[in-house]
Amino acid sequence: MIGILIRWSILTVAVLAAAYLVEGIHADDFFSALVTAAVLGILNALLHPVLIILTLPITVLSMGLFLVVINALLLMMASGVVGSFHVTGFGAALLGSLVISIVGWLLTFFVSDKGRVEHIELRQRRGRWE
Repeated sequence: MIGILIRWSILTVAVLAAAYLVEGIHADDFFSALVTAAVLGILNALLHPVLIILTLPITVLSMGLFLVVINALLLMMASGVVGSFHVTGFGAALLGSLVISIVGWLLTFFVSDKGRVEHIELRQRRGRWE
């Protein structure tokens, strides 16, 4: 349960970062970013696998870059559901999906599957770092 809450808060921070960095994305307040993160999580759980299967040939041909387009479409769907979160166009959604993906990846890099914050401890043995 704690893992879901941590991932939800990470996605909320990523949505806020996208709203701050991308000019065509606007979140009215923190609560709208929180609701948008929840809607994005639900859309990613339900529609993302189906869209990946339906667009598998073009995803393979583009070496996975089409996944950014799928994420942009899901971000535009989330802006249609959440009234206080606005995406002005597809270009803004594309940049926003990139920002959300990068910020989300950077933040979840330190969180394990069980929701625990992980750290790497490096030790030097015989002149080598392990």
